[in-house]
Amino acid sequence: MAALPLPLAQRTSTTRRRRPARPGVAVLTAVLLALAMLLGAGGAANAHDALTGTNPAEGAEIEVLPPSLELTFTNVPSGIGAQVQVLDESGADWADGPVGIVDRTATQPLRVGAPAGEYTVNWRVVSSDSHPIEGTFAFTTLQGSTTVPDSVSTAGPVDTQEAPSSETQAAGVSDFPWSIVLMIAALVAIAVALALTARKRLAGK
Repeated sequence: MAALPLPLAQRTSTTRRRRPARPGVAVLTAVLLALAMLLGAGGAANAHDALTGTNPAEGAEIEVLPPSLELTFTNVPSGIGAQVQVLDESGADWADGPVGIVDRTATQPLRVGAPAGEYTVNWRVVSSDSHPIEGTFAFTTLQGSTTVPDSVSTAGPVDTQEAPSSETQAAGVSDFPWSIVLMIAALVAIAVALALTARKRLAGK
C-alpha cells in the first residue's frame, strides 16, 4: 500500500530542518570576529602617549627661569596643535613663540624679564595616535628675569622654530597606523571573496 503524502506544513518543516547552513555565513562571521579582535589589539597598541619628564621638574625650586621649558614624552608628539602656557602668579604668560618638537621632546621658548615666584605650566599636544593629551604642573623661581641663550642675538628676534615644526609634522604623519588599515582591508576583501564563492556553490546545487 502506497504511503500517504505528508501534509504541506510537515513537509515544509522537514525541508527546513534538513537544509544545511550556508557556509558563506559561517565564514563571514569568523572573519568579522577576527577583525574585531584585530581592532581591539590595535587600539591597545596605540595607547596615548604619556609625559615622562619636564625641565624644570614638577615642584622644583630653581634659581632663575631658564630660556626655554622642555617636556619629554613616551613617543614623538605631533607639532600640529601643540600649546604650552607658562603663567606667573599674576596670570601673565611668559611663553614666547610656537612649540618646537625634536624627537620626543617639546620645547617652549620663554621671554626674558620674568619675575621671581611660582609658575604654572599648562600644556596640550597631539599624541602620536592623533588624540590630544594635556596636563599641568608648577615650579618656583627664586630670582627674576631669564638668561638669554648664547645662540640668540640681542640685535633682534631669531626664529628657530621652522625646522623643528616641519620635522614634527612629518613624524606625526609617519606614525599613522597604516599597517592596521592594510590588514583590515585585506580581511574585508577575503570575507567578500569567500562569501561570493559560497554563493556560487549554493547556486550550482
